[in-house]
Amino acid sequence: MANGFAWTCPYCNRAATITDSNVTNSTNTFNDGNKYGLLALRWSAVTCPNPICNEVEIRALLSKASHNPSTHLVGEPLIEWQLRPQSKAQAFPDYIPKPIRDDYSEACLIRDLSPKASATLARRCIQGIIRDYWGISKDRLVDEVNALKDKVDPQTWSAIDAIRKIGNIGAHMEKDINVIVDVEPHEAQLLIGLIEILLKDWYVARHERELHLKNIVSLAAEKSAAKTAGAA
Repeated sequence: MANGFAWTCPYCNRAATITDSNVTNSTNTFNDGNKYGLLALRWSAVTCPNPICNEVEIRALLSKASHNPSTHLVGEPLIEWQLRPQSKAQAFPDYIPKPIRDDYSEACLIRDLSPKASATLARRCIQGIIRDYWGISKDRLVDEVNALKDKVDPQTWSAIDAIRKIGNIGAHMEKDINVIVDVEPHEAQLLIGLIEILLKDWYVARHERELHLKNIVSLAAEKSAAKTAGAA
């Protein structure tokens, strides 16, 4: 790892280049008569080089392995664990309402364990955003989403409506209980990704805009006061 690799800290969201001094990894193989044959368990730990953070990300991967004269080759992955932090949820500021942040974090936490439940939480999170940010509150989410249609661009609206529909898979039983529609982890991640976009484009962008405009007004007031003091 002479040149290192690019990495973004899941705690402080700072981009960094990770070198040998910031990472530890190890692979152990075993069989013990299990039904899969030779298995490999690989784990890695990355320490954030940001001195203000210095948090640790730990991941593990279980995969099939094959024999090699000098070593064991890691093959088809079976399952992967995000041990620390427990999910890839981004840290969002406190000015975003806590119920929205909680639903988002929980959707991230159970993405792999229960993608269908994660999609349902994403649906709930979207409803919270529509009610809080846009002030739209109706008896049904479909009515709230339809009321949003003229307020956002068509592509964004279509994606939000898609979250509603996919989230319904977990929120409502099909009329024919034998009809099973699954949601895959990567599909749940698409919904989570849209929530992250909306939180940044709406809440964070609004806050930064308000802060920037406030600083301009404050600067003008300071200059006006300095001018008055100079004239006196």
